[in-house]
Amino acid sequence: MRLYSIHLPPAWIGDRAPVAIREGFCWPAFFFTFFWALAHRLWWAAIGIFAAAAILGAAGELAGLDPVSQAAVSLAFALGIGWEANDLRRRGLERAGFAPEGVVAAEDTEVAALRFLSRQAG
Repeated sequence: MRLYSIHLPPAWIGDRAPVAIREGFCWPAFFFTFFWALAHRLWWAAIGIFAAAAILGAAGELAGLDPVSQAAVSLAFALGIGWEANDLRRRGLERAGFAPEGVVAAEDTEVAALRFLSRQAG
């Protein structure tokens, strides 16, 4: 089982379900850094990721890094994004008015949200 943080939408959004975000490393963000941020509507994070990747690439070229070293820098950058991705989502939800309500252990995000709702009802 994995741990998920539960975030409730603000009252003005209406009939939206709670959002469950897994704790730990985010593989989709590792593989698709910029596109992952866009898919989760993290516009400023996407711009920052794109700019940082461009700066790292340009700095590697200016420093004369060989392709293996440039790949190592890109891998380290993607690992950092993978580790911070779920925290970026949490901060984005908080800025949108979602309230962090707790942590639930579950098999996946849907089960986590249902487990939280059943705990609230009972």
